[in-house]
Parts: sequence; structure tokens; C-alpha cells
Amino acid sequence: MNKSQLIEELSMRLALHPKKAESVVNTILNSITKAMKESRRVEIRGFGSFMLRAYKPYTGRNPKSGEKIKVKSKKLPFFKTGKDMRDRVNE
Repeated sequence: MNKSQLIEELSMRLALHPKKAESVVNTILNSITKAMKESRRVEIRGFGSFMLRAYKPYTGRNPKSGEKIKVKSKKLPFFKTGKDMRDRVNE
């Protein structure tokens, strides 16, 4: 399911105008993004949690040339599914 399909599903289930459903989805996604930018963990009970993971700098390799390159430290989003979600998927 992609973002537009999620908006369409929300619009149909709640009888919302598609623009209103899009606004709701965007508000949720923007709120999660903002919290993660502020290094806050976002937990949605029964679904999962979003957080940032920090990675230290390291020496990598260019796959084409084999040349060694320095990779800077970085933060990447990470999602961990909740137990309820895992149980529902595996029913």
C-alpha cells in the first residue's frame, strides 16, 4: 500500500473528502517526521515505534572502482513492529 492508496482507503472508510483525508495523512506523517528530527521516539501502541539510529563514521568501498571512501556519521530512521502487529500478521 502506498500513500495515495492509504488516503483513498481513509477517504472511503470515514466518508471524508479526498483532500481532507490527504490532510489527515500528511499531518500524521509530518508529526512523526518532526518528532524524529527532534530525536524523539514515536510509539503507536499495537502498531510499532519509530526512532532514529545513529551510525558512526566508517571506511567503505566504492562498488564500481573498489576505491576506499570515508562515510560520515549519520542518523537513519528505524521502525520496530509492536507485538500486537506481529501477532496480527502471523494469524
